[in-house]
Amino acid sequence: MHQNRVVIADDRPTGPLAGVVVADFARILAGPYATMLLADLGATVIKVEGPPTGDDTRTWTPPVSADGTATYYLSTNRNKRSIVLDLRDADDLAVARRLADRADVLVENFKPGGLAQFGLDHATVSATNPGLVYCSISGFGPDSGLPGYDLLAQAVSGLMSVTGEADGPPLRAGVAVLDVVTGLHATVAILAALHHRDATGQGQHVQTNLLSAGLSALVNQTSAVLAGGVVPQRLGNAHLSLFPYEPLPTGDGDLIVIAANDGQFRKLATAIGAPELLDDPRFGSMADRNAHRDELRPLLLERLATRSAQEWFDVLAPVGVPCGPIQGVDEGLALAERLGLDPVVRPGGMPSVRNPVTYSATPPAYHRPPPGLGADEAEIRAWLAED
Repeated sequence: MHQNRVVIADDRPTGPLAGVVVADFARILAGPYATMLLADLGATVIKVEGPPTGDDTRTWTPPVSADGTATYYLSTNRNKRSIVLDLRDADDLAVARRLADRADVLVENFKPGGLAQFGLDHATVSATNPGLVYCSISGFGPDSGLPGYDLLAQAVSGLMSVTGEADGPPLRAGVAVLDVVTGLHATVAILAALHHRDATGQGQHVQTNLLSAGLSALVNQTSAVLAGGVVPQRLGNAHLSLFPYEPLPTGDGDLIVIAANDGQFRKLATAIGAPELLDDPRFGSMADRNAHRDELRPLLLERLATRSAQEWFDVLAPVGVPCGPIQGVDEGLALAERLGLDPVVRPGGMPSVRNPVTYSATPPAYHRPPPGLGADEAEIRAWLAED
């Protein structure tokens, strides 16, 4: 860790990563998400943005917040500082190199090799800062020229091929899920590398990419190919290995109903008033229910049609059957609030979703709203000018 635990004049870092300086050369989602998680835990994150408009997501509208800021940008940039540097300008490049020399962590998602022309690649920077943890995030690895967009990665990884109705077209997930998963892997890698650095003094270059993260995130689907020789297909909301595990229509709308083991199926059959299903050999085990799902489904629907989704939720949830309505994002936030998860934080008055992890000793903190473009220019430059 570098000598200045108080990194910038007005900074009093707290948390398990207090004193860790992160040079954030990333933009859009995967990298900024990773660095925001580090910032939540006390790292001082300095977001380097290019002129004239900064991070691409500052212009990704609609929607916008009450003050006109793109909500996409707001989602991944709290607790950071911003400086605008034109790496093609000699003076700004000198500032960028100074930042890289002072940093404990550098995160970048330029086109592979893109920072080498500026002397900000791992080999060059680590020569003068050997303890640096340098994290590179790309779309398809260091040897590919393909652009790193989530939609493209969802398409080529196979994720879209298993998303959508069986008789419909492939669909992307409703959020840039591979960017998020890649950001999480980057965060894990950075923390592991910092632990190694603290033990040995040695930094390292960690790399991840959307395709590799996507194949890992496909878990049982990639396993089906590798270990079972089965290429998964789209099943809509159904599950290849479990039934019921999908939305089922009730008297007034769909309800997610899950019986992921024999015990849950017993509870379900009993609660809906169909105990005879438990004595039917066609439905005696999960394998049996899968094999006879087309026969079991109408029997379940016949019972579920007798009450509303809310009524069935009130019946099934208390006896241990996983179930729930399909809600909007606003309703999801409201549910988290009702469950006492306190999902919203307001650093600087700007609402944001709370870091999803709780810590008994070192909780995340929310000191700063997402910065305006270049908002911290003067103090960062002054700090970097110090000896």
